[in-house]
Amino acid sequence: MAAAALAALGVVFGDIGTSPLYALKTVFLLDGGAVRPEQDDVYGVVSLMFWSITIIVSIKYLAILMRADNDGEGGVMALAALAQRLYANKAARAGALLVIGIVGVALFYGDSIITPAISVLSAVEGLHVTVPAITHLVIPIAAVILIALFVVQRFGTGSVGVLFGPVMVLWFVALAAAGLTMVVQYPAVLLGLSPTYAVVFMIAHPGVSFIALGAVVLTITGAEALYADMGHFGRSPIRRAWFFLVFPALTINYLGQAALILHHPAARINPFFLLIPEWGRLPMVILATAATVIASQAVISGAFSLSRQAVHLGVLPPLTVRQTSQREGGQIYLPAVNFLLFIGVIAVTLAFGSSDRLSTAYGISVTGALVVDTLLLLLVARPLWHWASWKIVICAVAFGGLELTFLAGNLSKILNGGWVPLLIAALVILVMTTWRRGRQLVQSDRRRKEGSLARFIEDVRAQNLPRVPGIAIFPHPNKDTTPLALRANVKHNHVLHEHVIIVSVSTAQVPHVPTSEAFSYDDLGYADDGIEHLSIRFGFSDKPDIPKALRSACRAGVLPLNAGDFTHASYFISRGAIRTTRTNSMVPWRRSLFVAIAHNAANPAARFGLPALRTVTMGSDVEI
Repeated sequence: MAAAALAALGVVFGDIGTSPLYALKTVFLLDGGAVRPEQDDVYGVVSLMFWSITIIVSIKYLAILMRADNDGEGGVMALAALAQRLYANKAARAGALLVIGIVGVALFYGDSIITPAISVLSAVEGLHVTVPAITHLVIPIAAVILIALFVVQRFGTGSVGVLFGPVMVLWFVALAAAGLTMVVQYPAVLLGLSPTYAVVFMIAHPGVSFIALGAVVLTITGAEALYADMGHFGRSPIRRAWFFLVFPALTINYLGQAALILHHPAARINPFFLLIPEWGRLPMVILATAATVIASQAVISGAFSLSRQAVHLGVLPPLTVRQTSQREGGQIYLPAVNFLLFIGVIAVTLAFGSSDRLSTAYGISVTGALVVDTLLLLLVARPLWHWASWKIVICAVAFGGLELTFLAGNLSKILNGGWVPLLIAALVILVMTTWRRGRQLVQSDRRRKEGSLARFIEDVRAQNLPRVPGIAIFPHPNKDTTPLALRANVKHNHVLHEHVIIVSVSTAQVPHVPTSEAFSYDDLGYADDGIEHLSIRFGFSDKPDIPKALRSACRAGVLPLNAGDFTHASYFISRGAIRTTRTNSMVPWRRSLFVAIAHNAANPAARFGLPALRTVTMGSDVEI
């Protein structure tokens, strides 16, 4: 548990743990200094920050939402899938829930692109305070750090977490130590933890507090990533790390910064680094840079988890997924997602050029994702936990009311850069909805052309087709319909192989599936025609290698063949060209987009370990 908590510190809490670098500074720089460095304003802002973190992170995510997992996975797509299961008997509502999930994951992608940029820039900008002579190198240094971050993703979040965990322990200890010095000097700042100061501040200065909320939300960035990363480490290590180290350290540091601003108003230009003694500022810049690299890891690994869930739900095309842990199914690496995030992060880093400018673009995607999670939480609470109506109402007011206020406070940022995450989210929604609709059309046309497998076998037996020596394997998702490649082979070659094996693959929620449970054999009604079906279950840590699995099935006595017979077996992939038509099913430009996405989907031959020289792709065209 301790090792898991340490690894979780190195991945999960980087984003929310580096918010002290820029959150309080942004509040006091907003709108030309509308929030003043006076006691009522300072205590009011600190109270807003503390109770926002408590209500949203500690209560909503850690105490409640982490109980709503989907086979151990967290995040908005896992929550949407769980909601779909709970409302499976209400098709219209289940479809609406998936759309809500798509919006949530799209907003998360916007957050995933801005978070690494603003985090790394805010740390490297500490050079403005420590070494002003080299401030012109801030952008190049940040770019090099970000490049290195995305390069190391291939080694997996587990390895990265073990490497980053001790750094984050040092970071949170440093946060607490830096804040504690000011809290000890000015203990009255502890009064800022009282919720009354937040209430009084909002009532006395409604306009100013509304503006301030747009920056206060920066303290809870990473809450959705924290939930999405649950599949990587589990809920218990994340909860323990949060309550025993992360939450106390953040609270103390924010209090220390508040005390500094209250007694030295000029420090509000960069209270985090000015809180540090002069001799320790350069080491803190280095430590902060390392911590912000880790902050970026939180949203990147979260994006990997959400992307795989989106593929399973059919709103993204098949992607190459590399399992990076033999023990944890959630520890994965998606090369395509990693590359696209890298391009987006570098682009916004160069375009905005500073954390202050990026902070104007930040917040909308974060608050939007929070609202989506709350909406799904309210929908699953009754069927999942049998909550009474009064509990649901309290959560709606406490979580939804606060988050909608945050969202409203961030809408003023749209023209000043807030359009960037919204544009990213809109593009993701376009891709997901296009793929989902196109996939439905393709599957409908494909099922029509595949036809019943049972009827196909009856027709083949009636024709008494010639049988040629050898084994033909046809990967296919089920045993109800006929693989297109099998139909094409009979139609054009007028022969069947001596042994025809239709193989269906599924993935279990365990690391490894024992051989006794991995296979299910069906002779499809006739033991003498050589046409058989084999279901193969792989564990999430197993490479889905079909040839190897077939040999194992033979050795286990499941398949009535010898393992050596597969040395020269042929594999047939059912993959016809997608042709666009003039139907009204989709507008032309969306049909073209779907075809382009389909052409770049992961190759099933590579995904299933099929030998290139003995794999044939054939079938018939499908239409949309």
